[in-house]
Amino acid sequence: MEKYKKVIEELQKFRDERDWKQFHDSKNLAIAISIEAAELNELYLWKTSKESEEVDINKIKEELADILSFSFLLADKHGLDPFDIVSEKIKINAQKYPVEKAKGTAKKYTDL
Repeated sequence: MEKYKKVIEELQKFRDERDWKQFHDSKNLAIAISIEAAELNELYLWKTSKESEEVDINKIKEELADILSFSFLLADKHGLDPFDIVSEKIKINAQKYPVEKAKGTAKKYTDL
């Protein structure tokens, strides 16, 4: 948790030094997450499965950092702890995807 708080403080400092908080409403943060996710996807575009496992790790790190940064800022804006909400979602998904039905399949829970 300490690492998360430190990263949030660093993100806020970076943002505030540039007077960017004015642009960080929920809509724009959500759109930024989507755009950065698309940039991550672009690293894999037109590659075979084998080639996709050989994408430059530094490029992956850069795009993931952007996605996580905007995600953390959006969570912080709404007073959400990312680790808590992920844990909650895992519990929800465990209900939707019971092991006995979901193990070894990529089917959506509605198709199990």
